[in-house]
Amino acid sequence: QVQLVESGGGLVQPGGSLRVTCAASGLSLSHYTVGWFRQAPGKEREFVGRISWGLGISYYADSVKGRFTVSKDNAKNTVYLQMDSLKPEDTAVYYCAARTIGAGDYAYWGQGTQVTVSF
Repeated sequence: QVQLVESGGGLVQPGGSLRVTCAASGLSLSHYTVGWFRQAPGKEREFVGRISWGLGISYYADSVKGRFTVSKDNAKNTVYLQMDSLKPEDTAVYYCAARTIGAGDYAYWGQGTQVTVSF
């Protein structure tokens, strides 16, 4: 059974940092592209960033470029989203998802972790 489990969310002040983790079981993330998405209350889910299998090339939404970093640890079968210089508008539920190379859709999704940026 494939599972993606996010953790590490919480409350952080504006300008602060937080790292959320996506731990996978039932599949090897080294063979997948893993994406991070977020959904704020009353808004549609949006793409945040992704990291490809193999070389680990990453790509980011303009809204987080330069502030967020996606990385992975194949040995731990885990992907990380490091978030720096956080803003109140980054408040959302953050989800990780995995897709096989060449696939258009993400087949596997985690349950999400809440990130709140506020004083």
